[in-house]
Amino acid sequence: MTSTAKIYGLILAGGKSMRMGTDKGRIAYHGIPQREHLYRLLEGVCDKTFMSIRKEQVAEISSTFNTIVDEDIFKGPFNGILSAHKKYPNVAWLVLACDLPLIDEKSLRDLIAARKRNAYATAYSLRENSLPEPLAAIWEPKGLKAAISYMEAGTNGSCPRKFLINNDTHLVYPTDQQVLMNANSELEYWEALTKLT
Repeated sequence: MTSTAKIYGLILAGGKSMRMGTDKGRIAYHGIPQREHLYRLLEGVCDKTFMSIRKEQVAEISSTFNTIVDEDIFKGPFNGILSAHKKYPNVAWLVLACDLPLIDEKSLRDLIAARKRNAYATAYSLRENSLPEPLAAIWEPKGLKAAISYMEAGTNGSCPRKFLINNDTHLVYPTDQQVLMNANSELEYWEALTKLT
């Protein structure tokens, strides 16, 4: 069955940023906190946009942003993704991690244009490894429903990439592979800054 679901945007901003040593969502690569920058990008291409956050972050997020508080039912990134799915189960979610400083509106539009609605997800990937990037992907409602069963089974770990590898995922290769650069450490932060100048 082909999905006719709308696309909602989701910024995963609830991580603890242990390797970076500071909240990755608050780093201002583009003059404003990264979580706000990505939110604005998704606002331009999605039907509605949300920021996925922890309970203790609620007070620090302006009410001008739609938020979904993690329900803490699942581990890892699935915590935010499936909390959003539970709130709006009939939409597809364009999910972005807040550690993608080089992602841009063109790459988001390209991903949406390549969307395969009857797959579990449409995910960006690098040609060198052809592994799905679950946090730069459009997750369809049926894929998220299957992910809940996957997580509840408790035998496969909590890795969204592993789930996508073993299920019907449509891979898309970005025109500029740099847009998928993750900045998870101080060294990668400085590397990202050099690429942005």
